[in-house]
Amino acid sequence: MKIIKTTLLLLTGTLGLQAQDYNPEILEKAKEIHKNVIAIDTHVDFNVANFTDEKNYTENLDTQVNLPKMDVGGLDVAWFSIYTGQGDLDKEGFKAAHTNAMSKFNAVHKLVNEFAPDKIALATTSEEVRKIHKSGKKVAMLGVENAYSLGEDIENVKKFYDLGARYMSLAHQGHSQFSDSNTGEENGEWLHHGLSDLGKEVVKEMNKYGIMIDVSHPSKEAIKQMFKLSKAPLMASHSSARALCDHSRNLDDELLKLFKKHGGVVQTVAFATYVDAEKHKQYTKSRDKIIGEKAEDMNFAILNRDDVAALSDKQRNVYFEEYNRIQKTADLEFKKLRQKANAVNVVDFVDHIDYMVDLIGLEHVGISSDFDGGGGIYGWEDASETLNITAELVKRGYTEEEIAKLWGENLLRVLDEVQAVAEDIQKS
Repeated sequence: MKIIKTTLLLLTGTLGLQAQDYNPEILEKAKEIHKNVIAIDTHVDFNVANFTDEKNYTENLDTQVNLPKMDVGGLDVAWFSIYTGQGDLDKEGFKAAHTNAMSKFNAVHKLVNEFAPDKIALATTSEEVRKIHKSGKKVAMLGVENAYSLGEDIENVKKFYDLGARYMSLAHQGHSQFSDSNTGEENGEWLHHGLSDLGKEVVKEMNKYGIMIDVSHPSKEAIKQMFKLSKAPLMASHSSARALCDHSRNLDDELLKLFKKHGGVVQTVAFATYVDAEKHKQYTKSRDKIIGEKAEDMNFAILNRDDVAALSDKQRNVYFEEYNRIQKTADLEFKKLRQKANAVNVVDFVDHIDYMVDLIGLEHVGISSDFDGGGGIYGWEDASETLNITAELVKRGYTEEEIAKLWGENLLRVLDEVQAVAEDIQKS
């Protein structure tokens, strides 16, 4: 496979987009391949406020993912994240987290059962994904980001499985009752030095029911312990290569090689800070200045990351709704800035794919966005621009079969393997 460096894309924002850097032959080839593959994004966040009778994903909302944007960009499968921020490890915290998770499960079920049953359906197996895709509908899948919402009752693993969850991470930003988080690396403070005893039990339960173990966010030691304990392959729902971007959320070469040794898949994430932190830092200085001026004009106080994390889920949703509204007023200025400044882009993102393909093999690499959760890069800023990833892969010499694997076949294979292990466990 020949690796070709390219320059930044200039987009029109439709599936029939033209990229100044791509010749017509590459564009046509990319469009044809994109129609033939099942494009799966394994990490999409959402706000339950956008899943109501009055406002939902049948409309082209001010979100990075919704059904119209998926249609435009040819994104076939959105793996919706049942995300819960890390709170206190007590009964009150566990109860609030579980309530939040249930509200998110219910929201996606409403989308597929009430709001748009003719446009999208929920899948829990690779066979269902293929069947729904063949019917012409979009596919919704469910993953739990932060098992904190399980509380201390491991029977909730089966409950979440029954609701459709097919992957789950044991920690997020902060140590959970099950696992240390990557965030412990900053100050060297650990709660479990990997997995807790309860976390080890949850690994067994996930193996038993066929839920993929997601290693995005847990600490390195916790991940290594998961590889040792799990009878099934692991996955990283949204992580990139630490060798290219030294962030604790990314996977270093030692961890990446465990995916090659034990099986599994790493879904490269289009989160600018995890793709090229230094490049993004320089770009955001100019961007933050624009947002700050807009916020001041609109009497809005911008909070730092810790203050946002301290908000309740309801308060956080309100905050981000207003923050996004302010960003929207600066769209034209942002567009000019991205064209002028050196923003993290599709080329940088696919560099991570190339690196991991070379290190651990194409069969262990996939694609994710973290849209509506901070993800998005210049050239793939929302689901409507999904074709651009395929175009960049085509330009670099990837074949249709290889692109199909990267966009979803690798992930579906791992899901099959995890569910096969579960069947064997349940039989015995």
